[in-house]
Amino acid sequence: MLLLLAEYLQQFYKGFAVFQYLSLRGILGVLTALSLALWLGPWMIRTLQIRQIGQAVRNDGPQSHLSKSGTPTMGGALILSAIGVSTLLWADLANRYVWVVLIVTLLFGAIGWVDDYRKVIEKNSRGLPSRWKYFWQSVFGLGAAIFLYMTAPSSVETTLLIPMLKDVTIPLGIGFVVLTYFVIVGSSNAVNLTDGLDGLAIMPTVMVGGALGIFCYLSGNVKFAEYLLIPYVPGAGELIVFCGALIGAGLGFLWFNTYPAQVFMGDVGALALGAALGTIAVIVRQEIVLFIMGGVFVMETLSVVIQVASFKLTGKRVFRMAPIHHHFELKGWPEPRVIVRFWIITVILVLIGLATLKLR
Repeated sequence: MLLLLAEYLQQFYKGFAVFQYLSLRGILGVLTALSLALWLGPWMIRTLQIRQIGQAVRNDGPQSHLSKSGTPTMGGALILSAIGVSTLLWADLANRYVWVVLIVTLLFGAIGWVDDYRKVIEKNSRGLPSRWKYFWQSVFGLGAAIFLYMTAPSSVETTLLIPMLKDVTIPLGIGFVVLTYFVIVGSSNAVNLTDGLDGLAIMPTVMVGGALGIFCYLSGNVKFAEYLLIPYVPGAGELIVFCGALIGAGLGFLWFNTYPAQVFMGDVGALALGAALGTIAVIVRQEIVLFIMGGVFVMETLSVVIQVASFKLTGKRVFRMAPIHHHFELKGWPEPRVIVRFWIITVILVLIGLATLKLR
């Protein structure tokens, strides 16, 4: 929106041409979303408290969590608002990738909003039934996958890239739709499972989102892509604005979500942010790198799968409680220790993911 204004004003003053630079608009995306989140945060928290939109806590979980009962939830709406406004202000709205990622984010956020609404407003402990949650995730995930497949201008955008093996690529054909579906839906649920402690999910999301922003910038530049031997995806660079908005909104939310949290993200934020990361990774052909950088999300998801499978097959539990962050809590780790150590792991994994840019 403001890009169009800058282009118009450029005829009167050449200095407005600076807004054509993706790097600048990416930074402005961060600052705008951060400012919006910090500004709207206190008002949203008060509104949630007045309306008694508070978190219900499991009785069978760590006893330290019982004090969190009633803490305002559905704070993910703050993140999505800041991301949406910042992206619309600074991104090129003629870019199809911007709209794909933004729409997928909002649609998955809508699923989470319905789930949260039924839990905290209607006092329905089941929320949105799992079958309906996965149904709508599948509809939106497949919709995005089919659109990206049908509009791909070249086979490069539907080819699986293997990190560190520059000569190994796998043409997916229609299999691209299947892979994209699993990446988007899988990452959405993985972030949701991770969102169980104060700040645990949002900081890894910010770090992975920032790293994906770098991939977007490089993949959208033909010279950088050729030099680094990564797929050149015309227009993907514009997603750095969305990634910047995600970083800013996430850090603004963390201001209120850090231990002890004043507000929780809820499914409205977790499902949306996970889907956003998955969609961006698909666009820049870095699904495997997302798997590496999002190792904490993967670990949390696998812990649930292993726990459920073990209990059904043997009647025994592998972990004291799943997802795995609760296992460490029940072993006696204070909550801040679990959170910070998982952040440190994410820093390491993100650096490994970025290192694949040169290890080819």
